[in-house]
Amino acid sequence: MSDFSVDRKDWASFLEWVTQGLAGGQAEIDVLALDIGAQVQARALPLLGLAYDHKSDVIEVALDGLGHLIHRPRELTAHQEEDGLISIRVIDEDDVTQIIKLTGPLNLPVPTKPEWRREPAKGKVGKHA
Repeated sequence: MSDFSVDRKDWASFLEWVTQGLAGGQAEIDVLALDIGAQVQARALPLLGLAYDHKSDVIEVALDGLGHLIHRPRELTAHQEEDGLISIRVIDEDDVTQIIKLTGPLNLPVPTKPEWRREPAKGKVGKHA
């Protein structure tokens, strides 16, 4: 349906907003780079949370049994279809693309305004696979 870019200044609050709407969802992490091709970093693991630390310039993806760090991210884009948030794509300064695919889309509406600044996503979780 649509992709939307999240401004760097909003990364921490956006990822916190998504984390609050997880409700036990699972995720897959795909890493795509010219030198390694496409690699699956994690598949169908419970997603515990997402965070951005602006001091260290790191996005953390916390999965059950795996912590995945994305150093020096430069772009964060989310993809949403009719039934909810499907994935989050992060591109780092080395042009490595990392895609966090949500196995059960989160029913978080495409924000026309930065909703993640105002309200938590609790109670907005859609169907899970």
